[in-house]
This record gives sequence, C-alpha cells and structure tokens, in this order.
Amino acid sequence: MTVAADRQGAAVSRPGGTFWDRRSMRTKRLVWVWSFLALPILFYSVIRFYPTIEAFWLSLTNWDLLKPPQFIGLANYQKLFADPQFWKVFKNTFAYLLIGTPISLLISFVIAFYLDRVRFMHGLIRGLYFLPYLTTAAAMAWVWRWFYQPAPIGVINNALGVIGIPQQQFIRSVDQALPSIMVTAIWAGLGFQIIIFMAGLRAIPNTFYEAARIDGLGEWAILRKITLPLLKPTTVFLVVFSSIGFLRIFDQVYNMTTNDPGGPLGSTKPLVLMIYQTAFSSYAMGYAAAQTVVLFSILLCVSLLQLWILREKK
Repeated sequence: MTVAADRQGAAVSRPGGTFWDRRSMRTKRLVWVWSFLALPILFYSVIRFYPTIEAFWLSLTNWDLLKPPQFIGLANYQKLFADPQFWKVFKNTFAYLLIGTPISLLISFVIAFYLDRVRFMHGLIRGLYFLPYLTTAAAMAWVWRWFYQPAPIGVINNALGVIGIPQQQFIRSVDQALPSIMVTAIWAGLGFQIIIFMAGLRAIPNTFYEAARIDGLGEWAILRKITLPLLKPTTVFLVVFSSIGFLRIFDQVYNMTTNDPGGPLGSTKPLVLMIYQTAFSSYAMGYAAAQTVVLFSILLCVSLLQLWILREKK
C-alpha cells in the first residue's frame, strides 16, 4: 500500500516526465548534433570570422602598429581608388585570373582525358604530373628563374639559341614578365587539376559510353554530349578553386622578381603582393586592411558569379 502510494505521488509530481523526456526524437538528435558541432564552430568563428571582422574595422582606421588605431572612416578606400598603382595591380591580378584559369583548365583536362586511357606506366606518369604540385613554391620559382636567365646560364635561352631564335628577356621584360610567371603558376597547379579531372572521369559510369557507341555516336559527340556534361560538378569545383588560386598568386611573383618584387616596373605585381608591401614595408596597416577587404570582395564576387553561371539548371 505504501509503495503504491509513493509511485502515485511521483506520478503526480512529474505528470509529463522531465523536460528532456518530453522532447521528440528529432529534437533530441538536433540537440546532440549541435552539442558536438558547438566547439568546432566556436573555434572556427574565433580563428576565422573574428579576424575577418577585425580587418573590416581596421580598414576604417589609420594604424602603424606603434599607436592605437585612429578611426578615419572611408579615407583609406578613397585613397586606394584614387591610386593609379592600385589600378595597375588590379589589372595584373585579373590578367592572372582571366588568362591563367582557362588555359590551366584546358591543358589539365586534355592531359587527364588522354592519360585516363593510358595503361602502361599509368601510375608513374600520373605521379610525375602531380610532383610539381608537391614542390615548395619558393624552390620551384627559383628553378624557373634560373631557366629564364640569359645564355649561357638560362636553359631556355640556350635552347632558343640552338635553333636560331634570339634571346628573350622573359622576367626582365615589362611585356614578357607576367606571361613568364603565369607559365610557372599554370605548370605548378596542373598536377592537382589533372588528378581531380581524372577522378571525375572515372566516376562516369561506362554504361553511358557503351549506350552511346551502340547508338553510333563518334568520339567527339560522346565527349560533347556525355563526358563534358557529366563532368560539370568537377569543372565547377576546379574553376572556383583555380580562380581563387590565381587571384591570390604571390609566391611565384615574389620569388622570381625578388630583386624588384612585382617588377619590372610593377608589371607583375598582384594585389596580394601589394597588400604585403603596404603592411610590412610601409607599416600602413589600415591601408593594407582596406586592400584586403577589396581582395576579399573580389574573391567573393568572382566565386559567386562562377557558381551562378555554372549552376545546375533544374
């Protein structure tokens, strides 16, 4: 009798169970998921979002590391957009993007397309293509700088002399320096793009190709109607990834033009190098932060535009 009364009293005191017990299974799962995600999100917010917000704030200040930041509003942006050097650097940055991205993607796709059909020493050849991507950017840039030297030191000019072509100035020329550096940047990124393209090609089921050949389609029609459309997600990823890489190019330029970073006469200087020089040579941190905000805006707009253009049509 006493036990029954105790149970009845407990039921009266907790008619609906605990708060947690009254939650649905879906709610409980969400709570557990966000409990596990809370720490990584907090960590990422601290190391990523906070510096980004801080950069926006610093872009509105005058700060030289010695004195506290002084709020000056949009003065840094007015100075930046009125600076002819900025527009020259802006032009160089988009030259890397608009020329380097399509050329690198076209070359890497062609190599991946034919390499995927190679069976003899396939792994070795693929590894050789991927090796430049693993090479330190500074070491690679110095090797290419040696290649571009005048004869008898420069390998390329020596080879040109053998076939009767006059020596070229390459990174010493205002007109040739940017294309010369772009060649090294394209070469350095080919390995990664080839591997990703090959993964995309391997993911296409062979049944599509078999059905196309049964219908009498030729190789060019199969490439145009099957391979390229089904490779679109891979292409979208590589377009965005490669574009960000070219917009943020720094290592090749800095190491290949170390006597005059971004030279000659600023003909190869990208926006990232301008930010570096403004921050760590002139110590104009507020002005450098404004340049960083502009670069962030460019990266965001270019990425969103590419995703919109290359989006899947329902």
